[in-house]
Amino acid sequence: MRERFTLTITDFRGARHFTLSQIVKTYAIGVVAAVFATLVIGAAVIFWLSGQVGTLSGDIRQLEERREKVHADYQKLLTEFQSKSAELTKVSDELGHIEMLIGLEPTPEIDIHSRLDAASQTALEKMIMLQSIPNGFPVERRGVTSPYGWRTHPVRGDRRFHAGIDLRASTGTPVYATADGVVEWAAYHQNSGLGNLIILQHNLGFNTYYGHLDSIKVKTGEFVKKGDLIGHSGATGMVSGPHLHYEVRHIHRRLDPKPFLEWSLDNYETLFEKENQVQWDSLAQAVKRKANMPGQRLSLLEPVSTAN
Repeated sequence: MRERFTLTITDFRGARHFTLSQIVKTYAIGVVAAVFATLVIGAAVIFWLSGQVGTLSGDIRQLEERREKVHADYQKLLTEFQSKSAELTKVSDELGHIEMLIGLEPTPEIDIHSRLDAASQTALEKMIMLQSIPNGFPVERRGVTSPYGWRTHPVRGDRRFHAGIDLRASTGTPVYATADGVVEWAAYHQNSGLGNLIILQHNLGFNTYYGHLDSIKVKTGEFVKKGDLIGHSGATGMVSGPHLHYEVRHIHRRLDPKPFLEWSLDNYETLFEKENQVQWDSLAQAVKRKANMPGQRLSLLEPVSTAN
């Protein structure tokens, strides 16, 4: 007969006796149950983790796709930036040429928007001046037959002051307005000896006279722009041959037309240096006010009006 250990447990309910084999059996059953529960729980955890791994894999694929898209967008933006940077450098260089052309000192250290504003303002002011003040030749440039100043009159033979300049032009040569203005006179002028005469009234107090015309193509009160055809040269009035008599006046004061004939954007400052009978500073301030008015554009369609 095998030996068995007996375990007695006494409490308020009395004494209970357990043999060692019963304890081992109970312990084994508990261990098996624990192992089974662990396996079930482990399986459940593994199943849950498998689902999470699948979800994470999907998230990783989405993140990878986003990363590739972001990288592609970055490369596109980088290419555009490099292109814009090259264009900006080109614009800055071209703006420097424009600044030099209109008489400004190139300032690459200043932001391009400020430079553009300054260049546009200066260009607009100069364009207003060149549209309002007579400049350039009214006929094809073929030389001067008689300059401004004292001379012996070709018909009367006495010494007289020549208030304009005679430009070589055969009969029928087109005559053009040298600035925007309104036609003040367009008919035969009896007392001056200028024959068929056109007088244009310009802004800023200037007038131009076109004498000895063969034909007149404008009417009194009509507005003309610089470069418009106003007539044809001829030999009407007191003349010895066909030519165009051309005068420039400012507030009824006769001026030498030669500096005005040669005046352009390329030599913009020369007129102010050669003609000192005009208060240029005052006119420049009036033009600056005009240029600062809302709605002004570089291609002006209206004549400039200033308060005297």
